[in-house]
Amino acid sequence: MDMEQALQTFLLESRELLEEMENGLLEADAGPLSADVINAIFRAAHTIKGSSGLFGLDHIVSFTHVMESVLDQVRDGVMAIDAELMSLLLACRDHICLLLDDVEAGAMAPDPERQKQGQPLLARLAAFVASRPADGPLATPVALREAEAEPVERIDGARAGGDHWHISVRFGSEVLRHGMDPMSFIRYLGTLGRIVSIATLHERLASLQEMDPESCYLGFEIAFASAADKPTIEGVFDFVRDDCHLRIIPPHSQVTEYLRLIAEYPDENVRLGEMLAKVGTITERELEEALASQAAASPAQPLGSILVNQGAAAAPVVEAALARQSRTREARSLENSSVRVDAGKLDHLINLVGELIISVASANLIARRAGNAELQECGSVLSHLVEEVRNSALQLRMVKIGATFNRFQRVVHDVARELGKDIELVIEGEETELDKTVVEKITDPLTHLVRNAIDHGIEPAEARSGSGKPARGRIGLNAFHDSGTIVIEVSDDGGGLKRDRILAKAIERGLVEPGRSMADEEIFALIFEPGFSTADQVTNLSGRGVGMDVVKRNINALRGSVEVRSEVGRGTTVTVRLPLTLAIINGFQVGIGRSVFVVPLDMVEECIEFSAEPGHDYSNLRGEVLPLICLRTLFDMERHSLARRSVVVVRYAGQRAGLVVDSLLGESQTVIKPLGKMFQGMACISGASILGSGEVALILDVPALLQAAQPSAVRPRQDIESALPAPA
Repeated sequence: MDMEQALQTFLLESRELLEEMENGLLEADAGPLSADVINAIFRAAHTIKGSSGLFGLDHIVSFTHVMESVLDQVRDGVMAIDAELMSLLLACRDHICLLLDDVEAGAMAPDPERQKQGQPLLARLAAFVASRPADGPLATPVALREAEAEPVERIDGARAGGDHWHISVRFGSEVLRHGMDPMSFIRYLGTLGRIVSIATLHERLASLQEMDPESCYLGFEIAFASAADKPTIEGVFDFVRDDCHLRIIPPHSQVTEYLRLIAEYPDENVRLGEMLAKVGTITERELEEALASQAAASPAQPLGSILVNQGAAAAPVVEAALARQSRTREARSLENSSVRVDAGKLDHLINLVGELIISVASANLIARRAGNAELQECGSVLSHLVEEVRNSALQLRMVKIGATFNRFQRVVHDVARELGKDIELVIEGEETELDKTVVEKITDPLTHLVRNAIDHGIEPAEARSGSGKPARGRIGLNAFHDSGTIVIEVSDDGGGLKRDRILAKAIERGLVEPGRSMADEEIFALIFEPGFSTADQVTNLSGRGVGMDVVKRNINALRGSVEVRSEVGRGTTVTVRLPLTLAIINGFQVGIGRSVFVVPLDMVEECIEFSAEPGHDYSNLRGEVLPLICLRTLFDMERHSLARRSVVVVRYAGQRAGLVVDSLLGESQTVIKPLGKMFQGMACISGASILGSGEVALILDVPALLQAAQPSAVRPRQDIESALPAPA
């Protein structure tokens, strides 16, 4: 890997660590942070600092070092993360993001303006560091202070025989230059157990005249009492593992446990090193080092001998593993691995799969016309394989929505503090998957909905307490699958929408005729009208009447829909429905004359024969009224009196209707092609697809069709036809 690739990896991993840091800090809103969360936050800052030093990013190292010093106090129990400190640490986290942005843009040297922006943060951090007790910046952590209750002694032969872990570490000379502090590793080790005794080795220390103050000459021999396993202890030194010599010898009781685990090991085909690693007697890194030594040795040496000679494993444990291995066959177990793939490459793959689907459909059509049975059978097999490729390709772009939802923890925290409100965010359905492209395009609409719920939905704490509600408000994000779509709900337990106020404002603006009877859903939908607002005053967040119309427009552009439910005093729920993917779908083809239309298969319930009474646009479906939509009439196509027509029953968001068509053409894989600008305003059409014959088939917008069919069971036919969208 060259330096440019390594730098990109560093930037990517640093952003992931910053996201973990943010999520951990935001947990402080719900109560005191656990030790695991605090350690994770500290390690994120520590890793970024150390990695920045490798690339010479000293300005990031120096800034993160001060932040790390404060986190070190938190980890040692000297201070707790309160609201003030959390806000400061979040601001520091944001500043590190900006520093990384500069590096990504090619600015490896510090930007004076950026440094000026970070000075106030450093000053506030320094104030927290100055509050450290008099024992100085290397104050002994809690675990070490407990150990000092007993006299500290050097590790000798008698002590080495005790039932403790023995850790031998020699730090490399470049450790300090890479931004690492050897004492910080000792402190962190103390959080995993009790340091019984420690001996500092200084035999490598140079004379005063030859000593380099930036070089490290120290090593440590540590007796450590802990219930942690060997990989966990080794993980303490992860960030300097390539720049130190480390050996970890287990206690006698642990060796006995290793022998028991090997005796109980299942009969699996594994190699010696893998067996020892799985039972915990060696770590993966020790195994890699031993394998490298084995490969370099001439003549080759047995792996077990190398592990014993290196001090990584005890001889009785290796012998037990060899005895166990003799009862099984040698085979290396395959481990699951993940590979980062550029999003552009995935998009290109999806496009190619789409073109492949169209080409296969064309080949199948030619085979049927030629009447060649062998060619048709081959085409059928090929179609099945292409469908598998399509499913696999689409699955590559499916991501969990939880990562997107978690970003709103910060939005809720910052906006709530700005408005002086106490609000919690409750997330459900974070495991729900949808297309990566949909996730990217839905983030902005969701952000506006969440901010709007905080500003307009949740009342101040005094008002909530006066109405018998908890002082702390609640914003909910939920996601789930339904009928081939993903449903995202943004809810709050605030005061709810004021129906009469919205209606009065709509009448005042001329959006609604005075005296018109409207259902609650229709009135609530008015908030999505451009420029509509009921706010008495304009704030930094809302009140100008812009935003909600953009939300609806963006959701409609994704072939989705949005609806609002609200109850005064109980809260509001905004429901967004979106397709799972924007690329390829399973479709059901229907014919109207010589034209072909495609209905998304996930929304098709069943197909029945047309049996409505003359002049009626509804039918009796097993005792229930089924509204009917005649596609020939809807699109103003030439009328024909057919002896037999069919009805495709579709369902979306709990609504159901029947589409009257001339013929049923069956299922097909449908590649969605966007409509040109001239046709983007077509009512009830969401896209197009290319058939195997090369002709274009229009994809029906089922939600729009169902909206047009809503009043059909209660209004006369002429009123229904006037409510349908104008013909394209």
